[in-house]
Amino acid sequence: MLAPEPLPSSAAVPPPAPPRSWVYRRVLAPFLNLLKAGLSPEKLALTVSLGVAFGLVPTFGVTSVVSAATALRLQLNVPAMQLVAHLMSAFQLLLLVPLLRAGAFILGHGHEVANLTLAGLRRLITHDGWGAVGQLLWRAQLGALLIWAVAAVPLVAGLYYLFRAVFRRVVARQAAKKMTEG
Repeated sequence: MLAPEPLPSSAAVPPPAPPRSWVYRRVLAPFLNLLKAGLSPEKLALTVSLGVAFGLVPTFGVTSVVSAATALRLQLNVPAMQLVAHLMSAFQLLLLVPLLRAGAFILGHGHEVANLTLAGLRRLITHDGWGAVGQLLWRAQLGALLIWAVAAVPLVAGLYYLFRAVFRRVVARQAAKKMTEG
């Protein structure tokens, strides 16, 4: 009769890797894969920086079109820029009202928009229609876009240099890892 084979000791079997988080799988891993696929750290840093800026545009409905057109024109990664821009949606919503109020203040009608609430907006739509809302908010929207355009330049520049350094380190770490493994 044959004796059963001994079970391997627990020291020989490495513990299973912890499951990756949603953020890692859906956000970080795609960018790391782009670096592995040969996208330069500089191009990826520009993609992410512009994606952040376009994701904060204080106008709904232009994020996808503007970011895709810019990515195509600059030969950047369109899906990566779209991902970053749409990840900024929550921040876009948080900044929308303050930017509209500041824009209205800069271009006039700030006193009318400064205290505008959702209930006041509903009342304006009910009594005067959507045209009145458009007339009230067009200056605020234009001012918000001007503020965004001015703020986007240093934002993109700062994020570009930050992300370029980060992505260069990631590439260097990947190269060192390949050297030790191979």
